Amino acid sequence: MAEQRQPQVLIIAGDEYEDLELHYPRLRLREAGCEVVVAGQAPDTVYRSKHGYPVRSDVAFTDVAAEDFDGLVIPGGRMPDALRTIEPLLRVVREFVSEGRVIAAICHGGQILISAGVVEGKRMTCYQSVRDDLVNAGAEYEDAPVIVDEPFVTSRVPDDLPDFCGSILEQLAARTTGRATAAANA
Repeated sequence: MAEQRQPQVLIIAGDEYEDLELHYPRLRLREAGCEVVVAGQAPDTVYRSKHGYPVRSDVAFTDVAAEDFDGLVIPGGRMPDALRTIEPLLRVVREFVSEGRVIAAICHGGQILISAGVVEGKRMTCYQSVRDDLVNAGAEYEDAPVIVDEPFVTSRVPDDLPDFCGSILEQLAARTTGRATAAANA
């Protein structure tokens, strides 16, 4: 029987990210056995959260290929608005969508999905001030702690993080188990 590899998850970082929305998923995913990689505009760069907590990037957006990962997490805060025009990041998001990889966004993280042009026809949630943008981009907004509409997992605020992370892990398990089964049957 083939050995099942651990899920690989990419987390987006940039200055002014929401502290809990990056660190809670990063630690929860690691705890669950995922390999977590932090991506920013440049490798080996320290980004500061809204409250000053640092996180160091492992790779640059330009060096990321979706095929190397099972999931993507986009934290909120002020960061998504600052990064939503960075084409290498938008390319990464589009690649994740085209390959059916798990894409999780919380709070303002949906702004990056909107700018990537990938939300039309999807059920999603987000921070209340992003709601109109999400709806105007063609998504169906629902006010709930977590919404799963494959390949997306979306949540509103830090209080939703337990549901958010639980749903990410469920989606990763479903996809990685399915790939392992397909590879074993090939």
